[in-house]
Amino acid sequence: MPQLSNKVAIITGASSGIGRASAILFAREGASVVLGARRQPELDALVEEIRECGGQAVSLAGDVKSEAYASALVELAVGRFGGLDVAFNNAGTTGTPGSVQEMALTQWQETLDTNLTSAFVGAKHQIPAMLARGGGSLIFTSTFVGYSLGLPGMAAYAASKAGLVGLTQVLAAEFGTQGVRVNALLPGGTDTPMGRAFTDTPQSLAFVQNMHALKRLAQPEEIARSALYLASDASSFTTGIALLADGGVSICRT
Repeated sequence: MPQLSNKVAIITGASSGIGRASAILFAREGASVVLGARRQPELDALVEEIRECGGQAVSLAGDVKSEAYASALVELAVGRFGGLDVAFNNAGTTGTPGSVQEMALTQWQETLDTNLTSAFVGAKHQIPAMLARGGGSLIFTSTFVGYSLGLPGMAAYAASKAGLVGLTQVLAAEFGTQGVRVNALLPGGTDTPMGRAFTDTPQSLAFVQNMHALKRLAQPEEIARSALYLASDASSFTTGIALLADGGVSICRT
């Protein structure tokens, strides 16, 4: 039986990478999906692909930093599919790498707004819709950077993504009695357009692969399967955690 039958899910950052793979997987597992990202043509193509495979999908392009956009995605889920059961707040940015003393305040703020403030405004509107259904699953894409280890030049990225873990814990405690589970998913290096910015030479790719115990990068579909676990009833007693799907980067010293 499909793991998300009769569920409605919002997925942000759905136009590529982990978000795109998750949208396809969630739809295959029975969810009606509401897809968000900045690029409408890519969203349109994904919606068409899902529908051609028998799934249900709609999309809305916008900026995840906008509270109005967060509200509009929820309104779309409720208006088209009757409610909201799952929200995978996956959109994010690595920001502009660089040392703290050289980083402009605007660069710092842009990264925090995209990765952390977007999660806040998303949850603010998603949780009431879940409560109206008797509960749901809220998921944030964090990272091992700033959780398991630090990488030079990634202060804003690490701070924003670590903040998601704290937000996860508070929301899980606050809404657990009302049936809303909240978890953070922490991928390792993944072969996505955003990730390829750090693996654009054979030397950098080999370096990043070697950081992992598995000595390779994840495919987006592998991370999507971890998101599916958190979205589904398979994780019905799992809340408030930082789930590492990191290929062993957190424990690797070789």
